[in-house]
Amino acid sequence: MSTTLTLETSTSRAHPVPEPVRRLTVPAIRARKRQGRTEPPIVMLTAYTARMAQLLDPHCDLLLVGDSLGQVIYGLDTTVKVTLEMMIAHGAAVVRGSWRAVVVVDLPFGTYEASPEQAFATAARVLRETGAAAVKLEGGERLAATVRFLVERGVPVMGHVGLTPQAINLLGGYGARGRDEAEARRILADARAVAEAGCFALVVEGVVEPLARAVTQAVDCPVIGIGASPACDGQVLVIDDMLGMFERTPRFVRRFDDLAARISAAAGAYADAVRARQFPGEAEVYRP
Repeated sequence: MSTTLTLETSTSRAHPVPEPVRRLTVPAIRARKRQGRTEPPIVMLTAYTARMAQLLDPHCDLLLVGDSLGQVIYGLDTTVKVTLEMMIAHGAAVVRGSWRAVVVVDLPFGTYEASPEQAFATAARVLRETGAAAVKLEGGERLAATVRFLVERGVPVMGHVGLTPQAINLLGGYGARGRDEAEARRILADARAVAEAGCFALVVEGVVEPLARAVTQAVDCPVIGIGASPACDGQVLVIDDMLGMFERTPRFVRRFDDLAARISAAAGAYADAVRARQFPGEAEVYRP
């Protein structure tokens, strides 16, 4: 039993109050996969703010503070421009807003590739300053030694293979990977390498369905798909995509709401009320 801070939601402001809770753990997530099968499937969504973490936490096993925040929050064109300071600030907010899910923070581009020592320094800072349970990094065989180095020093690592957005300048686009046999073999080898190096879980993104199924069967750790296969051990989506916050979304996204339209309608209703001097009303002003 651990103690953390939850956020009081009866007002619009955050008031931390102590509450004893039991948070899921990295070993518990890893142990979910037994004899090649994970039941129930693992649920993961991205989260970037404390309030969103509060709303998602009861439903998710994992909350990913993804470097997708560069595009979702900051309007950047790629994740390559995301900084470590961005990831730490949002990671700490998500940890403060959650109490059940395992929080994983992406290591941004350029902060871990140079050497295992660089990766450890970055990961240690992320865990120390956010309170998150694990980090995620992109790459396969070339980063297996780094994964092993981190795990041996107490840093839980989630891997990421297939379509790796931080390498978009090298890949040349966001199309599905593994369509040709040679690339499919490389991705499968990448998955095996980082899993054997000690990843507790593995994201496989944007690959053809038979390859995602093969990756899931080939490694012992849980495989979490995004644009992959229903046969994966779990699924992850960018929260803003599945809520319909953008006009265009990738093919693999299912919109579970059209929040953009509802927000626009609410803002329009507010604007109409202000212009008609109907807001604020008698119930919304202070009298002597």
